[in-house]
Amino acid sequence: MKRVYDHLDHVHAVSAFLNAYSGVSMWAFRRGFLAAGIQDHDVMVCSEFMDPKSLVLTGNADTVYFVTFLDLTEGPMVVEMPPRTLSFVNDMWFGWVVDPGLPGPDRGVGGRYLFVPPGYEGPLPEGGFFTCRARTTRLVLGGRAFLEGDDPKPVAERIKEGLRLYRYVPGLYGTSLAEIVTGGTAPPLPWTAETWTAALRDPAPPRFVEGTGLSMNTVPPSDATFFDFASELVHDQPVEALDPEIAGALAAIGIVKGKPFQPDARMKKILTEAAAVGNATARTLAVFPRPAEGAHYYGTSSQWLNGLMASGYDFMTPPATVTDKGVEPCPTDGARKLNLRAWWWYLAVGISPAFSTALTGIGSQYVFAFADREGRSLDGGRNYRLVLPPDIPAARFWSCTVYDNQTRSMLDTPQRFPRAGSQAYPSPAAIADADGTTTVRFGPDRPDGVPEGNWIQTMPGKGWFPVLRFYSPLQPFFDRTWRPGEIESVD
Repeated sequence: MKRVYDHLDHVHAVSAFLNAYSGVSMWAFRRGFLAAGIQDHDVMVCSEFMDPKSLVLTGNADTVYFVTFLDLTEGPMVVEMPPRTLSFVNDMWFGWVVDPGLPGPDRGVGGRYLFVPPGYEGPLPEGGFFTCRARTTRLVLGGRAFLEGDDPKPVAERIKEGLRLYRYVPGLYGTSLAEIVTGGTAPPLPWTAETWTAALRDPAPPRFVEGTGLSMNTVPPSDATFFDFASELVHDQPVEALDPEIAGALAAIGIVKGKPFQPDARMKKILTEAAAVGNATARTLAVFPRPAEGAHYYGTSSQWLNGLMASGYDFMTPPATVTDKGVEPCPTDGARKLNLRAWWWYLAVGISPAFSTALTGIGSQYVFAFADREGRSLDGGRNYRLVLPPDIPAARFWSCTVYDNQTRSMLDTPQRFPRAGSQAYPSPAAIADADGTTTVRFGPDRPDGVPEGNWIQTMPGKGWFPVLRFYSPLQPFFDRTWRPGEIESVD
């Protein structure tokens, strides 16, 4: 009997590791911010782009990042968004809430977003806000903004000038006089003409923290402390926010809201083993998904992967087909694609329908590769090349970024920004060959005759993988008539 229960606890613990990964990743993200001195409602802005000093799952040096955590425990919060951003808001289990910016309801011109916590029954405005109800009492806002003339500084200033966070006060902006006198929605302060115009004044800016060069770690733990993070999150958030099946796996190993998580010596041993198995499983699913999963974007003969275009943002419904006649939903079989969910959360942060929408000219799309043409893992001590055919399908720009295969964060080398692409910042733009192809080289040293912008440095003794990004992707990406070459060893 003991052997059976030991096995059952091990199974539940591995299940909890794989299926609660998104929430633990979010909790690790917030803990990393707090450890770096960035409090809730502070805003990290990478005014000269993120670099490898920050460990962030597949973060990149392509855009000006801005990130903040919102605390709704005291009531609804207002976020005034600056224009021309590509952003998302997720809850504490990395569930999608809304996409402020270009793919969102404000269409990139900016606007006021009102975030309402679970259980809130107070008055809300009649209009003037994009109102979003959340499942959790904390949220993350992750935003990106694009260069202007190969210069990030005016972009960072635009974010600082336009981004505002403040507590919503019922009865002010968004509520009419008629609603106040007939519905009793008066603000909890002296009612005067000055009160009436108070919300039209400029709110104070939040505290902005420079993210470029900032050293912090937001990567989820891979050992038994993973379960401590999970416990902290479960105790911090409403029980209704968590999927009952995932909550069941956590409860089976002693993680239940309102009860202390105190595993005994037997359970600690099981949790340690389960974390090791769970991490190895998640890494295998991320690096070597089985062909049947559908993650091989260009077919099983290619190493390039994109699991979201097979599973959809909910990991259950493949993305709809968007045509000039409208949107054609894709049927679902009703089954959650658990392996593709693990694939995504082990490699990335954040989720949105925009991440898996085949709509040209909007958002961004990515493909990952973890092996060369022959299926061999990528070795930081060897030299490789990637040939990109002409007419790379990105209306805004494209990039290729290299990551450490252990941290899944940008590879830290003397080059500093491990990227190549069509932008001329923060490194020179890649130069196309006479035939229109663009060749990116990877290796410890830049080969003779290779332009600086066409080489990404790797490190001997460190494994790596690239992510190829297309900003404002074009139709040839979605119909796969354009296809990148495979990574080839040139040693």
